[in-house]
Amino acid sequence: MSNYHIKNLEEYYQVYRKSVRNPELFWEEVAEEHFVWKKRWDRVLDYDFSKPEVKWFEGAQLNITENCIDRHLPSKADKTAIIFEPNNPDEPALHISYSELHERVCKFANVLKSKGIGKGDRVCIYLPMIPELAVALLACARIGAVHSVVFAGFSATALATRINDCEAKMVITADGSFRGNKTIDLKGIVDEALTTCGSVTTVLVAKRIDTEILMEEGRDAWLAPLLETAESDCPAEIMEAEDPLFILYTSGSTGSPKGMLHTTAGYMVYTAYTFKNVFNYKDGDIYWCTADIGWITGHSYIVYGPLANGATTVMFEGVPSYPDYGRFWEVVQKHKITQFYTAPTAIRALAKENLEFVNSYDLSSLKVLGTVGEPINEEAWHWYNDNVGKKKAPIVDTWWQTETGGMMISPIPFATPTKPTYATLPLPGVQLALMDEQGNEVVGNQVDGRLCVKFPWPSMARTIWGNHQRYKDTYFSAFDNAYFTGDGALRDEVGYYRITGRVDDVIIVSGHNLGTAPIEDAINEHPAVAESAIVGVPHDIKGNALYGYVILKETGEGRNHDNLRKEINQIITEHIGPIAKLDIIQFTPGLPKTRSGKIMRRILRKIAHNELDNLGDISTLLNPDIVEAIIRERMTPSVP
Repeated sequence: MSNYHIKNLEEYYQVYRKSVRNPELFWEEVAEEHFVWKKRWDRVLDYDFSKPEVKWFEGAQLNITENCIDRHLPSKADKTAIIFEPNNPDEPALHISYSELHERVCKFANVLKSKGIGKGDRVCIYLPMIPELAVALLACARIGAVHSVVFAGFSATALATRINDCEAKMVITADGSFRGNKTIDLKGIVDEALTTCGSVTTVLVAKRIDTEILMEEGRDAWLAPLLETAESDCPAEIMEAEDPLFILYTSGSTGSPKGMLHTTAGYMVYTAYTFKNVFNYKDGDIYWCTADIGWITGHSYIVYGPLANGATTVMFEGVPSYPDYGRFWEVVQKHKITQFYTAPTAIRALAKENLEFVNSYDLSSLKVLGTVGEPINEEAWHWYNDNVGKKKAPIVDTWWQTETGGMMISPIPFATPTKPTYATLPLPGVQLALMDEQGNEVVGNQVDGRLCVKFPWPSMARTIWGNHQRYKDTYFSAFDNAYFTGDGALRDEVGYYRITGRVDDVIIVSGHNLGTAPIEDAINEHPAVAESAIVGVPHDIKGNALYGYVILKETGEGRNHDNLRKEINQIITEHIGPIAKLDIIQFTPGLPKTRSGKIMRRILRKIAHNELDNLGDISTLLNPDIVEAIIRERMTPSVP
């Protein structure tokens, strides 16, 4: 029986049992059968969660780019590796074959070497979703440099913080980027950031929007001429299994961003394995993840996971609303996409629009739909299932984190029966535990608690760059011998998991622990509501009261707000109980969100608490202007 491609529920349980009874043997077989190694490992796993220290495939030698590119060349040289779909639908898509990708990566790697970049050096990449971004990651990995991608929508301040934290020697950027009908001056942002970054000696600039920019002599160089003259062969640097592959920053709820360090062998094995199973990938499929490579989703499931499987992966430069709200579905039809992976935020935004935007396109190629970034609410799940998947393409609601490197809980399509709002079952090798506040494991089903992982998995982050103590304090101090995810979850009668939100999103009202996600799901059931977010505010009697921020659909905007408030609380009462009713409901045109679509509840809490002089850095938000609008309309407590 192959461990590598699970076909039905019985096989899932067989594989899962094997993976937890003997994890070393399980991952050893996967690693041996599906990858190429320069040298075999001496030991599959060595770990101590008290330090914490984790090593997978210790002693092995490899290069991840040989597994993502070179080994496919004998059989897949002419197969498309990457389809680049530009922002402007009138600009033709670009198909890059595996042999072309090999040449591009080698040339780019030789350019990096010519600029003094070598094994262990950090390279900061601040590029739009153009082919150079994927090639830059792979070129760094080819020569053993550590890439740190910063999403090309972050401010100069956010960029500088990340460059300085990892002491990057080089920044790779572009003259600018397209986003819908706007252009963004990326090079100008880099120039501003570098006024405070002493470690950077070289800036390579890709041409995208073809505009006049300032180039600093001795530091800045155009990328294209360097690539043209570079050698098209670059031997892959031999890397140790635990050598760093990349640093990716995730926003800390307090303090500075955390540079999560991912290493080479375990990350490769796990992302490739989960990609194959969770997307039911078969040769000839055309897979599209709509994320930006600036996020972990893009690293693991646009670049490394798909390419390690010899897949065709789509890179999309645009946005779902340009030139209209049919853009996603136009791309699905155009490229005959088979697997489509996006965020619930995007689904909710598209569900607000006329259904003609979906129905105008042929979506019959779709086999599997996926969601990532946050739990998907029931209304959005059904809209996605009915209108996009036509009830034929199963939805994989994937739960994972920047820190986990790969998906941890997800249905396996055509094997795991799906259930709206549930991420369902742990993937093979993932040993979950629900813990109570006293640190005891909660056993059995129909229970809830704090979600932990009690055994290492290959793709887990090994540390926070330059601050191992913070890594230990953040993830390994809450519970003994377990990684604490920071999320709450419940386990239903059959063992399915549902993520209830960050533990700090559990609000205690009159002694009842109320997770925000189920209440928000209930509110979003109201036909006039597009989206909602709940925070707690102090209350003299209940300890905390619930403050709801609610975005209305166009159909609800002309309605009487007092009546809407009563109707929303009635739905909450029906779904959860009167204890979960909102004391305050503020109707708002939007919510503050990160670029990956997560709602910044920290800001909403501070507004609700009237702590307006201490909102923290809002420059990295997708929509910083919305904060001012919410403050203007802030409600004072009055029970509706």
